[in-house]
Amino acid sequence: MQAIEFILYVSDQILSKEFYSKVLELKPILDVPGMTEFTLSENVKLGLMPNDGIAKILTPKAPHPVKGQGIPRCELYLVFDTIEEYFERAIQFGGKEVSPIKQRDWGDIVGYVSDPDGHILAFAKKQS
Repeated sequence: MQAIEFILYVSDQILSKEFYSKVLELKPILDVPGMTEFTLSENVKLGLMPNDGIAKILTPKAPHPVKGQGIPRCELYLVFDTIEEYFERAIQFGGKEVSPIKQRDWGDIVGYVSDPDGHILAFAKKQS
């Protein structure tokens, strides 16, 4: 595998671009009508594609993404050395706290926030 790109289907590409830019403190590497992309690490990208754009490809064989609006449909598990600032920025810029930062059963310290479309962001710190 050469690279990985996760693409979230969003209701408002501009709103989502601003949210992820501010929360992750990243500038898009691509920002055109129909797709915004961020480099998360050397071989991993995050894409934002409008619901109506992907619906042209998926429907009628798959449901239109708006039918799942606000329902958690994925989780981005983002690992950082410090997570509090990311967690707080996500809430400050329009995300909703789902679960506070705390020690989890699997050993990581994680806080959960939903983005404007209901996608779940997990801000995680590995325990040494």
